This record gives sequence, C-alpha cells and structure tokens, in this order.
Amino acid sequence: MLPDKATLRAELLERLRADLDPLERAHRAALEGATHEESKPENSKDTRALEQSYLARGQALRVADARRAVADVAVMSVDRVRGDQPVGVGALVTTVEGGDERLVFVAPHGGGSVLAGGTVHVVTPQSPLGRALVGRSAGDACELTLGGRERVIDVVGVA
Repeated sequence: MLPDKATLRAELLERLRADLDPLERAHRAALEGATHEESKPENSKDTRALEQSYLARGQALRVADARRAVADVAVMSVDRVRGDQPVGVGALVTTVEGGDERLVFVAPHGGGSVLAGGTVHVVTPQSPLGRALVGRSAGDACELTLGGRERVIDVVGVA
C-alpha cells in the first residue's frame, strides 16, 4: 500500500521548517554582530563591521530561500493522479531499476530527503532523476547517466 501523499508533504514540510529555525537564529546573530558596538571600525583598515554585514546578507539570502521552500511545499498539490497523467510535482512514483522497487516523491524542494521511515525518496524536478521522471507515465522507461554510469529506470506507477 502506498503512503498518503498529504502525510508525505506534512513530513517534508516539518523537516524544511526544522531547517529554517537554525538559519533564522544564525541570521539574527549575524545582524547583531554587524551592529554591535565592538564591530565599529577603530581605524580605516578595520573591516569587522563590513565582514559582519556580508555575513548577515548571506544569511538573509539563505533564510529567504528556506522560507520560499517552506511556502512552495505548503501549497504543493498532492491530489490523486487520474488515469495515465504524467509525473509532475506532487507525484508519488513507483520505479523499478535492476529489479529493485523504489518510491519517489517529486517535490519542489527537499531533494535528498527520505520520508515515511526510509521508504520514500524525495527528488526535485531539477535533479537528474527528477528531470528524467517528469513528463513520464506508468509504463515508460527513463534513461539517465549518473556518475558516468547509464541507468534505465522503469516507471511502474504514478499516484
């Protein structure tokens, strides 16, 4: 029996939110460091405040990316696929490669995560496997090269 896609989305969302929290703390710490009294330059060669501001800017970009990931996954459709609808974001794909069956959840972010107790692998449409799967339907075969090795992956089912 396949795992519920809404449950998979909730689990992925929980992980993305957990990743966001330390990023927000690091950003706040970098901002405090950039504006702290000890960061003020003592002479024209002192770059502590400048370095702290660069760090704060980098952290702000990381926080923005993480927030966007949370928002994108939160609104991702996990409706049941009808008929022979092709693989897209929100699809739960059953694949077979070399006799090994694998469940793949296509999501806009969170690639590399493993959900549902290690039974479902998350891929993004930008990943090599995601690019190979998107647009395919049950019964199709995908060919891709990973690590210099040709792989053939059969799409058994799309939910």
